[in-house]
Amino acid sequence: MTGRSIALPMYLGAPEAVQTLWDALRPTLAAAGLSGLPSLVDWPQDLNRHWLAPELLLSQSCGYPLTHALRGRVQVLGCFAYSAPQCKANQCASVLVARQEHGHLAPRAFAGLRAAYNSVDSQSGYNALRALVAPWAQQGRFFGQVLATGGHRLSVDAVREGRADVAAVDCVTWALLQRYAPQAAQGLCMVGQTGSYPGLPLITSCDTPAAEVRALRSALQALFAQPEAMQALAALAIIGFEALDAAAYAPCVEMENSAIALGYPQLA
Repeated sequence: MTGRSIALPMYLGAPEAVQTLWDALRPTLAAAGLSGLPSLVDWPQDLNRHWLAPELLLSQSCGYPLTHALRGRVQVLGCFAYSAPQCKANQCASVLVARQEHGHLAPRAFAGLRAAYNSVDSQSGYNALRALVAPWAQQGRFFGQVLATGGHRLSVDAVREGRADVAAVDCVTWALLQRYAPQAAQGLCMVGQTGSYPGLPLITSCDTPAAEVRALRSALQALFAQPEAMQALAALAIIGFEALDAAAYAPCVEMENSAIALGYPQLA
């Protein structure tokens, strides 16, 4: 197979490190017999098109798209473990970010205030937040206003600039923002966190043969014994890899269903 597609598009704080990881993975995969391996990683603009491409060899998606738009249309390889404080093994959580003036408030006290979210198909920015506040909603509403921003960094900006009062942000994104763009977090603080869910899934095309799936999982695990990968892994806060299948992401659906059962089908 030629023209394979490789990307790790979800955490953009250190793109050089992403390329370094691929530089470490590529020889291992080539030695396992995989062909058509590109020299450079992709930085796709249209993620859904990228994720569903038959030539996709390795990418990273979000748990909510995996259980909805991508359900049955990609294969799950597993997920990385991260060093962010809210991560434990393959589990992570979203942090609730607010301005310091609201730093004394518990999550429930944000009732009637304004929330920013990245997109309705985000596990970390939307689905987990919806599940958290659903028990406190009244007649289908909890927040006074909600604002779609298009990205976690944009949600952080909206809170810092006073256009929103709180946002749920993927905990790894928050940790990397504090490391690589501390100005974005200036004047902000963490006021809580959502329930846990599996970390961002690493995926491959449904057309990827079983032998290549095994080779990919083996190569991802072997990264942590490769000296040339250590600096890049540290730059991306990656500390491990665990092989998983799609069934591991059932908690994303359970969060959605729990909110709907409480009469809170959408963030409002």
